[in-house]
Amino acid sequence: MSLSEPSAATDLSSDSRNRMVLVVYTAAIFVSALLLFSVQPLFTKMVLPRLGGSPAVWSVAMVFFQSLLLGGYAYAHFLMQLRNRAVPVAVHLVLLVVAMLTLPLSISNGWGEPPNSGYAIWLLGLFAVSIGLPFFALAANNPLLQAWFVRTGHPSGPDPYFLYASSNIGSFLALLSYPVLLEPMFTLRAQNLIWTGGYGLLIVLIASCAILLLRSPANAADLNMPADDADAPAPSWMTRARWIFLAAVPSGLLIAVTAHISTDVAAAPLLWVLPLSLYLLTWVLVFQSRPLLPHKWMLLAQPLAIAGVVVLLAFGGEQNLLLTLGGHQLCFFVIAMACHGELARTRPAAKYLTGFYVALSFGGMVGGLFAGLIAPFTFSWIAEYPILLALAALCRPTGNERLPRWSDWYWPFLAVLAVVLIAPSWSPGKVMHWLDDHRVWMIGAVGVLSALLALGLNASRWKIFATVVVALVLLRAYPSDDGRVETVRSFFGVHKIVVTSNGQYHVLMHGTTIHGAEKFKNDDGTPVIGRPEPITYYHKDGGIGQAITAVRERKGAALRVAVIGLGSGTLTCASLPGEDWKFFEIDQTMVDTARDPKYFTYISKCEPDLKPVIGDARLTFAREPNGVYDLIIVDAYSSDAIPIHLATEEAMEIYKEKLAPQGVVAMHVSNRHLELSSVVVGIADANDMKSWVYSEDSGRESEYIFSTSVVVSARHEADVGALASSDKWAETEAEDHQRVWTDDYSNVLGAVWRRMRDGDQ
Repeated sequence: MSLSEPSAATDLSSDSRNRMVLVVYTAAIFVSALLLFSVQPLFTKMVLPRLGGSPAVWSVAMVFFQSLLLGGYAYAHFLMQLRNRAVPVAVHLVLLVVAMLTLPLSISNGWGEPPNSGYAIWLLGLFAVSIGLPFFALAANNPLLQAWFVRTGHPSGPDPYFLYASSNIGSFLALLSYPVLLEPMFTLRAQNLIWTGGYGLLIVLIASCAILLLRSPANAADLNMPADDADAPAPSWMTRARWIFLAAVPSGLLIAVTAHISTDVAAAPLLWVLPLSLYLLTWVLVFQSRPLLPHKWMLLAQPLAIAGVVVLLAFGGEQNLLLTLGGHQLCFFVIAMACHGELARTRPAAKYLTGFYVALSFGGMVGGLFAGLIAPFTFSWIAEYPILLALAALCRPTGNERLPRWSDWYWPFLAVLAVVLIAPSWSPGKVMHWLDDHRVWMIGAVGVLSALLALGLNASRWKIFATVVVALVLLRAYPSDDGRVETVRSFFGVHKIVVTSNGQYHVLMHGTTIHGAEKFKNDDGTPVIGRPEPITYYHKDGGIGQAITAVRERKGAALRVAVIGLGSGTLTCASLPGEDWKFFEIDQTMVDTARDPKYFTYISKCEPDLKPVIGDARLTFAREPNGVYDLIIVDAYSSDAIPIHLATEEAMEIYKEKLAPQGVVAMHVSNRHLELSSVVVGIADANDMKSWVYSEDSGRESEYIFSTSVVVSARHEADVGALASSDKWAETEAEDHQRVWTDDYSNVLGAVWRRMRDGDQ
């Protein structure tokens, strides 16, 4: 033994030195994760206005982040194959410094306006050129620093996976603090500067980690390595494939759950970070040395969670906000805990650490690609959610079945059950109607059966999978909507055209929110002839109808009107001969649906030559000439997934510029989950405009004539005509304590809280 070896061992056993290594490495990994996951909602919020606030922006962003995470992990894996310790240190520090030179974050020149199609590919390119380098550098830090930590010779080096928990704690706190602290308190510019400062601090911490590594003996890792780990064989390809599958399912579910809940509430960081925070929390919990939630508990709870989602999907839109958010996310958390717990249970020895992380990130990317890019172009409905839910059953470990003599009979039993329940849906009759009336109980019972198989009989994962598939097929065979359903899917979401059971109404839905409707048959069953009457939110007696009438009477001549948002085309029939109405719509599939007479006839009967302007209204409407419109109707909020950038101080400034001298802006803000009237009053006040608020229950929902909330804003009281003296319209002042929404600041959490506080869900 050389003289240097005892001194090396003595040096490695120094308590102060080990404490310093642990603190510095933990801090660096924590800060890196904090930055890595706070940049996601921060930069995505900067991009949102380019594509109408679509929830799909977040899905594509997640695909980008997961793909670049794989790139960072592969880069770290490659660097750690080099025998010279100084080279990886130098290369990575140079990368961090070069990435620092591209900050603060901004959308790169030439990427200000999206194309007319291919939004997903365009978005991926925008993210790559704008934040690709700093994100790539951050993505490599977690596996790279853990591998460095092993080589410092720290006593905890042989099992460094606890640092992964530290990383995910940083990620979890970053995401949780964004909607609660950062978004309500700071503008986007301030958030950007804070993030840039944190990046500089991280470089200092990583340089400190590098110094501690280079000061450790070259063979430091071998001095603490247990004999079993040193001799551990490399993981087999089947094991690696299993890791990829276990990582892919919860990753895909993350995007599917996020799309499911954000479609019906708001395309905002608040709703993106909740499921992502839970996703990261599962990584924190499963890699603890003593897990707070034992893995065996999660395996027992997982079938119940799968059954829970089946029941929630069976209920469809008959849910309130808390149940939608809480139920789906609780079940997702349990499913992810079971999958990630299996990964933690089968993790390899420390010397295969970087390869393990490459497999995890590859699985994450595969799941993200399926849910974020492939599924939206493959299915006309959100099929990825039930598909991934069924695949979650295959994430269970193998085990010995109880009552094996009886278990072989389960396959023919399930086949008969599937035929008995599904076949009636093809031929309407008494059985079909009875099953349809009891659809929630029927589908829920099959879902619960899958859970009983797992818990009572410890059945094979394939039997559980097949049972869940039957339940999910029943969801499709017996939809919650009353009537015939067709679906249309685009980058901007899934739209359903529902023909009510008696064929009287055709209804356009986005998520569970009605987007428009048309009456095709009278109460006596005869067809409606002539010019269709606007209904839903646009009836002549509703807020928008009254605003149109008041401005028309005040002017005493033909109107020039701009409408942002086409929907089913209802407002085309609110125009009069000689008037000039121009529509602005971001989604071409929405235009195609509204034009098709088999769905809706508003356009074909009222404006057959309609040529709507396609694109995001913040970009297209800004090109309109100033001072020409008597009325601007902003009707982009019929769906509860709101485009926030159309309700900011800068947006209202654009609307005001386009108004004629006595023009009026009418904003339709009916929303189940967010209180937006005060937001509009605030942005109007910031532009020296007065506002009147209308909110009244029609009492005619059975006729598809709904209660509406509308805010009209104008320069002077006389501009709104009879509305100023109407007892149904209240002139409303801006709230002094409520911060005005701008392109740089919005507070969705506050809007949700005000709606819940007022009890108007």
